[in-house]
Amino acid sequence: MAAQNFLLHVHTSTDIVRKMTLSSRPESVDELKTMIGEKFNLDFNFSLSYQDPDFDGQLCSLLDIEELPQKAVLKVIRSESDASSVASDDTIILPHAMTPDRVNRWPDVFPVPIFSYEVEFLLSDGNATYDRTGKTLKLSRRQKHDILETLAAKMHSFKAYPNDKEVSMVAEALVIKHPCLKEPGSQTGWYGWKNSLKFKMGNFRTKLSRAGFHEVAINSGKRSRNNPNKPSPHTNIKRPKRAEVNFLPNFPRGENAASLERLRLQIVDEVKKSDKNLSLIGKLMQTTFALRRNEIVSDDPPVDEILERWPALKMESQVKTFFVLHLFEQIYHI
Repeated sequence: MAAQNFLLHVHTSTDIVRKMTLSSRPESVDELKTMIGEKFNLDFNFSLSYQDPDFDGQLCSLLDIEELPQKAVLKVIRSESDASSVASDDTIILPHAMTPDRVNRWPDVFPVPIFSYEVEFLLSDGNATYDRTGKTLKLSRRQKHDILETLAAKMHSFKAYPNDKEVSMVAEALVIKHPCLKEPGSQTGWYGWKNSLKFKMGNFRTKLSRAGFHEVAINSGKRSRNNPNKPSPHTNIKRPKRAEVNFLPNFPRGENAASLERLRLQIVDEVKKSDKNLSLIGKLMQTTFALRRNEIVSDDPPVDEILERWPALKMESQVKTFFVLHLFEQIYHI
């Protein structure tokens, strides 16, 4: 049997895509990196990540060549330690500070996750019974809680505030995959699941807010029984716009507002120099991204104030980086 070609889409820079066809699987990841480097004239150190089809296209580091799919989307990640790396390069740098809690936008088809071992066993048996007799499965309160909690976590991996249509999509996907969960007498078979998911997402956001997740904590502290004079909890909700993934990330691990403020002042000093260290400025801007987003989302300052506090945003290299990263978010859902 003839070997099949490997079809690769390789993202090496600001180009939308570069195609590459291999007659066979390379012997190792290093060999693949050599082939990519030679074909696209890459003169720097880099690693490779690929969109894993087993995990809804999320980016995974390519460490074992056997993990390379027959049709793969690869991303060249330039090593931060590379001595030739500068912020004005065309190559996209995706540092730890820019990695969001979620890496994909809301999908066209919602992937129902795997539930606990017990629930999966019950669903498997329940689906078989439904196929034979049309009888639906009756769940205990704890089992239903497991399903709703797992679905809420999966929904949050795409969006913290799904709209009515998106919640409906999740409920429908659930009963399509597990028809034994259909609601007898319901026109859709999933309307009750939809309502339960809405309440569960609200509870899920509350737990995340108490745990300190900035994206949802910023919307807490609204009107309640103990604070009747505060704004309605449904007004002025701060949430991502369309195609916006890195809305309000938490600070990088080990950093806080004070440490990031020191880095911001270092950026201000470096920008004032006639001989600017572009590589240093780029890395500092990436590390302080969460602080900058927190100021913009929480305080809503005027543009001139933002540029005064973050003068590197006036630099061509940083404007380019900003638009390239947002372009990748919108096109590749990273």
